[in-house]
Amino acid sequence: MVKPNPRTPNFPGGVLDGPRHLYAVRVYYEDTDLSGITYHANYLRWFERARSDLLRLLDIDQRSAIESGEGAWALSEVNLKYLRPARLDDDVVIETTCTELGAASCRMHQIARREGEALCEVSLRVGFISLEGRPCRQPAGWRAAFQTFMDQKDN
Repeated sequence: MVKPNPRTPNFPGGVLDGPRHLYAVRVYYEDTDLSGITYHANYLRWFERARSDLLRLLDIDQRSAIESGEGAWALSEVNLKYLRPARLDDDVVIETTCTELGAASCRMHQIARREGEALCEVSLRVGFISLEGRPCRQPAGWRAAFQTFMDQKDN
């Protein structure tokens, strides 16, 4: 085992907690408007980063799929609900769960929380598409990884 170097920062990625992925963000000045409240579009960025890092933790290589011409994931539906504002310097945790897995798509639910309090939530559908933009089946390994992630609910 490699001993961690205390002078090297941890890379982002979050942690898997059963059927949930938890990803931490902090509200920086650049995330806010003049009143110190998080600009609404930044939640979409945080949710996207959390989903991307979930894929990495599941050993799903998006870049390889794109570079090989196999395809890419694309957001096809999104429903956001803003509940409370995140403010400058808040520590926020994005919780991601997979609620439904199909041959070509996946439905997910994400919640941004500050100290357990829900700030914003999103229900979404992500579809696998060819590089020409047509829906196609997700790679078998991707489906298997998501199925394993979802099955953690039973444990």
